[in-house]
Amino acid sequence: MPGSPSFRTRTVRLPPGGSRPHHEDEWRGALVVVDAGVIELRCAAGGSRRFGAGSVLWFTGLDLVLVCNPGEQDAVFRGITRATG
Repeated sequence: MPGSPSFRTRTVRLPPGGSRPHHEDEWRGALVVVDAGVIELRCAAGGSRRFGAGSVLWFTGLDLVLVCNPGEQDAVFRGITRATG
């Protein structure tokens, strides 16, 4: 439909015990949806919090350093942003 916003989706899959460094620019402006498993967000101050399937998150401005999968199955999450251009 003309004039409707377009969206871009990027999916990340982390194996059990896996992790990936967090780069804020990579997720700026994105809503993050946990599709499967559990992710653990670790911040620079040492705190962490876990989120399961169905969680909708915002990674910007949280001082995150690492996204981990503490579970026994793959964790799948995706970022949804408006497409530019």
